[in-house]
Amino acid sequence: MNLHKNILELVEYPKDGVLSKDILRSERMNVTLFCMASGTEISEYTSRRQGIVYVIEGKGAFVLEGEEIEMREGVLIRMKENAVHSLRAEKNTSFLLMLFS
Repeated sequence: MNLHKNILELVEYPKDGVLSKDILRSERMNVTLFCMASGTEISEYTSRRQGIVYVIEGKGAFVLEGEEIEMREGVLIRMKENAVHSLRAEKNTSFLLMLFS
């Protein structure tokens, strides 16, 4: 098993919708790469775990507990457990979702 990965080499956008790739899974943390095609939306969802979203590239909106946060390169978003959130990609957008136990 590799102990390192170049995330930028793993980014690939689907024609439409969302492509997700598991990057790391352990008892304490899950890291998933999400690649959203331009115009894609992810409807409201509640995560049972706390987490961090790190935007790799793109442009869109992350709505967290009613607050709209601009998704652009380098943005880091902290989510508390049970936080209601949704996403919208205005351009192809990729991000890492890190969930903690």
